[in-house]
Amino acid sequence: MRKITDIYKEYKIIPNLEEHMLRVASVASLICDNFNEQVLKNEIISACLLHDMGNIIKFNFEYFPEFLEPNGLEYWQQVKKEYIDKYGSDEHIATEMIAREIGISKQTFICLRNIGFSNATKNESGDLFDSKICNYSDMRVGPYGVLPMEERILEGRKRYLGRKHSIASDNFEALSQSLRNIEKQIFAKSNIKPEDINDNYIKSEIEKLKDFQV
Repeated sequence: MRKITDIYKEYKIIPNLEEHMLRVASVASLICDNFNEQVLKNEIISACLLHDMGNIIKFNFEYFPEFLEPNGLEYWQQVKKEYIDKYGSDEHIATEMIAREIGISKQTFICLRNIGFSNATKNESGDLFDSKICNYSDMRVGPYGVLPMEERILEGRKRYLGRKHSIASDNFEALSQSLRNIEKQIFAKSNIKPEDINDNYIKSEIEKLKDFQV
């Protein structure tokens, strides 16, 4: 097992993507700590810390040029090319390949595979709260920090409009409703409310998770 920040360094994870995964894992960790049923907290956190490892493959560097510093555009374009050359052009497959390289557990891999907007309906109808928490936590974090879920859904829809992505698909409303239902399912068994989760709430958790071993 290795510290997550060492893994990010080895895989040349762009800083904003590293911050996103740490935020998602922090949201998930706090939900786990306030959940009234037993869940696989370590596996949930591990999945959240790794769930976007291959995402540079789909990056459009024009959207957030400020995130490219200090290394600059050419550096990150080269990293993107290295990823595509090694893992192919599908960021989800790349993430799964990286997860296997790192050597995660079967339970962590299940959680990782169930993260993503397109998995909302499957997670809503399923019994695995581990997957529900992972899916929901990812849908609470935008490019700049934690958002209410409705704002996060709309932010994602605006960002991916016109691109091949489930959040811009014909199933958008159905998937959004599934996420709303997942939120209700989670917080019906929780000691906290959705509005309790914000950037201030997760700040200390992020610092702790930088030393998390995967």
